[in-house]
Amino acid sequence: MSKNLVIVESPAKAKTIQKYLGKDFEVKSSFGHIRDLPKKGMGIDLTTFTPDYEVSADKKKIVSELKTSVKKAETVWLASDEDREGEAIAWHLAQELKLNEENTKRIVFHEITKNAILKAIENPRKIDQNLVNAQQARRVLDRIVGFEMSPVLWKKVKTGLSAGRVQSVAVRLIVDRENEIREFVPKSSFKVDGIFKNSQKQDISAKLKKDFSKENEAEEFLNLAKNTEFKVLNVEKKPGTRSASAPFTTSTLQQEASNRLGYGVTTTMRVAQRLYEEGYITYMRTDSVNLSQEAINAAKSQIISEFGEQYSNPRNYTTKSASAQEAHEAIRPTDFSVKSVGDVQLNKLYQLIYKRAMASQMANAKIEKTIIEIGNPKLPQHFEANGEVIIFDGFLRVYGIAKTDEDEEENTDKLLPKVSVGEVLTYEKIEATEKFTKPTGRYTEAALVKKLEELGIGRPSTYAPTIQTIQNREYVDKREVFPHEREIVKMTLTKEIKKQVLVEKFGGDKNKFVPTDIGEVVNDFLTNNFAEILDYGFTAKVEQDFDEIANGAEKWKEVLGNFYKEFHPKISNVEETAERATGERHLGIDPKSGKNVIARIGRFGPMVQIGEQDDEEKPIFASLMASQNIATITLEEALELFKIPFDLKDFEGKPVTIGVGRFGPYVKWGETFISIPRGEDPLSVNQERAEEIIREKKIADAPIATYKGEPVTKGTGRFGPFIKYQSIYVNVPKKYDFANLSQSDINELIDAKLEKEANRYIQQWEKEKISIENGRWGPFIKFGKAMFKIPKNKNDEKYTAEELKEVSLDEVKKWISAQDKNAFKEQPKKAPVKKAAAKKTGVKKK
Repeated sequence: MSKNLVIVESPAKAKTIQKYLGKDFEVKSSFGHIRDLPKKGMGIDLTTFTPDYEVSADKKKIVSELKTSVKKAETVWLASDEDREGEAIAWHLAQELKLNEENTKRIVFHEITKNAILKAIENPRKIDQNLVNAQQARRVLDRIVGFEMSPVLWKKVKTGLSAGRVQSVAVRLIVDRENEIREFVPKSSFKVDGIFKNSQKQDISAKLKKDFSKENEAEEFLNLAKNTEFKVLNVEKKPGTRSASAPFTTSTLQQEASNRLGYGVTTTMRVAQRLYEEGYITYMRTDSVNLSQEAINAAKSQIISEFGEQYSNPRNYTTKSASAQEAHEAIRPTDFSVKSVGDVQLNKLYQLIYKRAMASQMANAKIEKTIIEIGNPKLPQHFEANGEVIIFDGFLRVYGIAKTDEDEEENTDKLLPKVSVGEVLTYEKIEATEKFTKPTGRYTEAALVKKLEELGIGRPSTYAPTIQTIQNREYVDKREVFPHEREIVKMTLTKEIKKQVLVEKFGGDKNKFVPTDIGEVVNDFLTNNFAEILDYGFTAKVEQDFDEIANGAEKWKEVLGNFYKEFHPKISNVEETAERATGERHLGIDPKSGKNVIARIGRFGPMVQIGEQDDEEKPIFASLMASQNIATITLEEALELFKIPFDLKDFEGKPVTIGVGRFGPYVKWGETFISIPRGEDPLSVNQERAEEIIREKKIADAPIATYKGEPVTKGTGRFGPFIKYQSIYVNVPKKYDFANLSQSDINELIDAKLEKEANRYIQQWEKEKISIENGRWGPFIKFGKAMFKIPKNKNDEKYTAEELKEVSLDEVKKWISAQDKNAFKEQPKKAPVKKAAAKKTGVKKK
């Protein structure tokens, strides 16, 4: 029996820590929080703001096992993470396990190394109730906001919607940015670039120091330049330095991983969590850029041994953020002599962290900047060529590159040819190109994290879940925005001036946040009716209140009380007085019927309608395409939607229809739905193009192999690559080469799927759509799409699989009815949907 029980929140962390502690220690995991607010109901006494915590069903077994271990241990060590969430986990464990304060010790460490853990055990402390209360305040306030605002959205916008304090503000940022882009009016100017040659025929690229606002001004300049002798008017050399960035905080790591590796914030935090739990890096939720003296010394030793004394420049950084909380270190390697890790994905992120931390302790890079001015006194403007050379690479050595992470693409390192003042240069070509100003870009995940941090909204632990939540709620997405086209003028001077009118694409975007129609409608409703809650300054002030609670300067229930006495009356007022929001926008009049054409949110999402509800003849409807939205669709575009669906001629004896459904435009051939390629206008699909799409689908669906004499096909769906055998779809994991699946691969995949399916059902009643199935956490009942628990038997024990095979259908129905009294009641029939609308909704493509 172990004298000491150590409880951490993660099994991976438990495994790593167990390596460093002797046989007198048993390390167990709580698998995160063991209790929380109930899933159903608010779970908060709004008179005292006392939360009613409960142990969730999936944690009861874990709690029971921990209680057994606690009874056997002389000392319990609570070793959850060193932040508010970790402190709250420790407090909940102490409360639920009824730990005795005398033999309970709280330990914290910001890295999972032997020295850090042994040092923590030598310096235990009590649970910090201020940190716990700060976490409770956030959890309770967010539950109140969500539970009171969401029903208002159900009544005033659409059922099933939800609101959240930080999430709604994040959506507002994205909507505000989209509105800025829509309202932006681009202005054109002409930028002039030249390529010159010296006497050794070496190229010098230069830019004119001033842009021209009008085409004729740029043309006049080119006419002047045509017969001008260009000379080197000045050569200036300036010494300069580049310094390394501070080590990573949570925010800057998320931004850099997004920019350099293409990782979303959720992926970054998952990978960083593994690096931390396996002992490679320090704790990854921090807003501090400080390094411990021990880390600074370790980095210095590694730098000197690897690069030499001249590369070392130990320094510490100060945190600029006024909202920085717990006294963590920056994110850094736990051992600077470990230059890489085995796992490929882990190593990519580790390399970013390792190099950033090492570079922060290295000498500045020394550079020499060269500026060459080229022109002639007769010309109103002169050209300028910029170049630089690295004299001493300094911290750049660790990156193996000649640029810092913050360099912009335009600032390319280049060494200019040697020239002298007065030297004559000849121009090879001079180009004046029309350029348009661009609006501020849409948010990437990295840019959104940076903005939230700048505004003081959220904290290191909240960025990833916030960004995930607003996507899960479908308020924003990363759909592709297709570009527009415009004409630009380009004039090129070689010996004569050649003028061209070119077409350029603009406004397109990929992998950036765009608000959905429902996201815009919800945002407009909330900003109009709950302006204070969605105010950036107010949200930041709430975060500061949590910080004050954590510091012991504020009482958490008083903070909640002050918030609620202002918030609740506003909820009641909006419920009573606010008008229903549909995002309705009047587009104009239908020239055929003379009726109003309206765009709005409907039951199945964004749509347009011709006519109104109180007209004698019912309105007709059409769904918007994925690339369209309520705020920008024009009358002409809306009327085009009513031409869909339309029929073409039969192909190979099967009818062909062009339509638009839930998942975008499609060709329907017989009973098969085939997606029209992204960006292609369904109205442009004629008979020839439809047949081409069908043939491509036939080729794609052609069997790639057989299994027991039956054909096997493959494809890519919403959830990734798959193979299909009979009516069974089998997902193909990444470890297989999907493009070159062998017969043995196919056999292996289908065998595993069939075995899994065979073990899936304990009993099945297909006609009633009821089954008893094996699940990850044990057997359960499935009725339609709903899942139900299996009660205990007469002996108050769980049913065995053998016993469940003998249970009757009537008994199973009783179990279902006990959990849902309306399960078997006949549902009232819905009113028939008008055919025009029915064609537009809910079509699933394969």
